[in-house]
Amino acid sequence: MEKPLRILHTESSHGWGGQEIRILTEARGMQDRGHEVLIATTDNAELLPAAARLGLQTVVLPMRRKGIRELLGVRAWLAANHDRFDVINTHSSTDSWLVALSRASLRGCPPILRTRHISTLVNTNFTTRWLYCSATAHIVVTGEALRRQLHEQNAYPLAHMTSIRTGIDLERFQPLDKTAMRQALGVPEKTIIGILATLRDWKGHDYLLDAMVSLRLRFPDLQLIVVGDGPRRTHLERRTRELGLQDIVRFVGNQDNVEQWLATFDVFALPSYGEEGVPQAIMQAMACGLPVISTPVGAISEAVVADRTGLLIPPRDTAALVAAIARLLEDAELRKNFSQAAVTYARANFGIDHLLDQMEAVFRRVIAGG
Repeated sequence: MEKPLRILHTESSHGWGGQEIRILTEARGMQDRGHEVLIATTDNAELLPAAARLGLQTVVLPMRRKGIRELLGVRAWLAANHDRFDVINTHSSTDSWLVALSRASLRGCPPILRTRHISTLVNTNFTTRWLYCSATAHIVVTGEALRRQLHEQNAYPLAHMTSIRTGIDLERFQPLDKTAMRQALGVPEKTIIGILATLRDWKGHDYLLDAMVSLRLRFPDLQLIVVGDGPRRTHLERRTRELGLQDIVRFVGNQDNVEQWLATFDVFALPSYGEEGVPQAIMQAMACGLPVISTPVGAISEAVVADRTGLLIPPRDTAALVAAIARLLEDAELRKNFSQAAVTYARANFGIDHLLDQMEAVFRRVIAGG
């Protein structure tokens, strides 16, 4: 039996979204496999209480910004604690820089693996290339499209990167009884369009609201349920009122029982236009048997199989979004076919064991110097 790993995750982001959920999912999965895991984050991070609920160990480090004081703080902690770990997995820009610079001046510090979760462009200057290609032993991205992008636009070697899609708990995310879930959650027996995402601009909520203006004229019993919270909530609620949609749009905030909310939907829509890997919400929706409408940004097309498990439309295109939703609402047989295909595809491709097996292999290769 191979020796258990000792893994340090660092995350300087204080917000909440798919990136943080992946860190927690992976960390808990590795811990359940017998590995030692510690998550280092900031004192205001939403990761802290979420990790505590999952029984994960955390430590607070000064990583709110890239500054000398923060660098000295991180370096001092690593100097005293680096021998506790076999590998350091960094996740955001600030913690990656602080850890890389600290490690550069320490002896015996474990190798760094960087997980790149989103498709935002990486600049091509020599300092960033040092961070990704010299200071970092290996890069993990959450979709093959992100790996190709870094190779083509930044000339990072393909051998230096591995694409590992996030995994989900397929015991939790599976088709549930729609009627029972609607009754339990107080969702009316109407046609429900749903979105599950952090309320950020690039998730496309504004386009979905615009689409509802015309869709409600064609489908009088239509309702939109928005699951999630974030910095755009006030803006989106205001736009809902301005568009006269307050009677058919419901904001329910963050929910721990998202699988139950997904079960109340008829169609899942995520009209994202940037900064995506493979969104976990799409994988969760597909595993729950929902036909999906999304866009081919980031690595979304590696999850949504166009015209088989859902529809892919151009980003920032309200007319295309309206047409896609209408097509699904008017064709019950197509919704059924997409639903069945989505479940089958999710069960074959989205399981958490796939994520953990691949990450464990990459960790061991990095530790061995490969």
